[in-house]
Amino acid sequence: MKHSKIPVAQSIVTLCLSKGIDQVVISPGSRNAPLTIEFVKNERISAYSIVDERCAAFFGLGIAQQTKKPVALVCTSGSALLNYYPAIAEAFYSDIPLLVISADRPVERIDIGDGQTIRQKGVFENHILYSANLYSEVVPETTITEARILRKLQESRRHNEQEINKALNTAIEQSGPVHINVPFYEPLYEMTDIPAVAPIAITPRELDFEMAPEIIEIYQNKWRTATKKMVVVGVLPPDSLEAQLIQALALDPSVVVFTETTSNLHHPNFFTRIDNIIGPLDTDGFKALQPEILLTFGGMVVSKKIKAFLRSYQPEEHWHVDPKKAYDTYFCLHKHFEVPINLFLSELLVPAPVPVSTYQKRWLTIGANRYKKHQEYVSQMPWCDFKAFDQILEHIPDHSMLQLGNSSAVRYAQLFDLNKTLKVYCNRGTSGIDGSTSTAIGAAVASGLPTTLITGELSFFYDSNALWNAYIPSNFKIIVINNGGGGIFRILPNRDKDSAHFDTFFETTHTLTAAQLCQMFNLKYFAAHSEAECASAKTALYANDDQAALLEIFTPRKVNDEILLNYFNFIR
Repeated sequence: MKHSKIPVAQSIVTLCLSKGIDQVVISPGSRNAPLTIEFVKNERISAYSIVDERCAAFFGLGIAQQTKKPVALVCTSGSALLNYYPAIAEAFYSDIPLLVISADRPVERIDIGDGQTIRQKGVFENHILYSANLYSEVVPETTITEARILRKLQESRRHNEQEINKALNTAIEQSGPVHINVPFYEPLYEMTDIPAVAPIAITPRELDFEMAPEIIEIYQNKWRTATKKMVVVGVLPPDSLEAQLIQALALDPSVVVFTETTSNLHHPNFFTRIDNIIGPLDTDGFKALQPEILLTFGGMVVSKKIKAFLRSYQPEEHWHVDPKKAYDTYFCLHKHFEVPINLFLSELLVPAPVPVSTYQKRWLTIGANRYKKHQEYVSQMPWCDFKAFDQILEHIPDHSMLQLGNSSAVRYAQLFDLNKTLKVYCNRGTSGIDGSTSTAIGAAVASGLPTTLITGELSFFYDSNALWNAYIPSNFKIIVINNGGGGIFRILPNRDKDSAHFDTFFETTHTLTAAQLCQMFNLKYFAAHSEAECASAKTALYANDDQAALLEIFTPRKVNDEILLNYFNFIR
């Protein structure tokens, strides 16, 4: 097998493979040639070539989202590296392991006017778990015998191997992004048949979690005696919670469980649509819902309404369960349990008499009434974004994956009771509109599942280079809701939508369509401008899987905000 002649490139790939890191997304460049050669020449590595570094990083994020293993990203020096930042921030806040490997100029070439050179050391400092800056390795022309030079080479190699091990282990142990910056001297393209290194692989730590019996007993007693307990679940991978624990929460009359589409957690007694419950409440309703104990787990929560409610009507205690971190989202965090949720709940929910309470029953009754009003409202509304979501969400195939774009797309999805067989994902770490399409494609490639992405047109156009790769599965579907601008800005409170500058600088109105992009990137294209056309087009979209396809749904720009805002008044 051919190898790069530069030893540090060999060390990186060897250590990656020793830890099960076998997928890499490479963007073209010259300075990263040693890394590219070493990754691509190895038959144990699955390598993807994606030109746009921002898209490449989100594509890798999508793979890591599904595999739960670090995915390597390799780029050349200079501004190429900076294009990774949005995906790195998303990985940082979503606890997704990414391994960023950037080629660099040697340190003496920085800030002297060399081309394609920036200050790469520690460039992601605020959103990275670990940054390793390696030493340059000179490849001698002849065998070195001088002891001083040999010692320096050995020290350099030892430093590099220690730093590589630490970075890789951090990504694995803490599930997040790390950065390895590798300065290379020229020549960059030389190869050899003989590996020059045999680095020692330091095994990642296996984390052992436990809960002190005297601590858990205190919280067991509090839980058992409280008659109003609320559980709020954020982003959670499918099948995260054991079935018996789901049942134990659901059958406790003193527990109300709020989940979201991205929670991937289901039970008939759970409330899957938070805003439908909270949106229409008055002061008396808020007081009735206010919990004694709030238990939270999972990642970021979409609903602004639940955040506003719990910040104003705070529980007596807020407990958050996560092995890594706890955000004080509701300004009342009392206890962070640094353990996996299944371990925590198995200790908390031991068999015991449940308190007498009508808490859950009351809100299940309200939820059932709201659902009836929801159905009534949807049946009479004109063609709009809301109606389009009602049409398309019910048609997504069973046991497939649903990826949601940010902004309006994920928020509309929260208002519907989705198919329980779907696996639902969204980049909620930073909630940005960038990278949704790239992430969805990477996730589809990694999972092998039929995948649908639902996104707004601004997010889709923003990430249109996501389609510039050779890996889009033939069963990949995109549904673009095109309302001619950033419609969510018309819904926000205190917006001045009649201002002369609103259309240009907030809503950013346009007349673009996805038709030409589909032609350029060889996707089937369908369009719908009405409810009847949508019914026909969504059937055609899923009719076969011989070619990736896109359905663009056009909705009127100026009615969506009124219909959505009136919805909460109607279901009250």
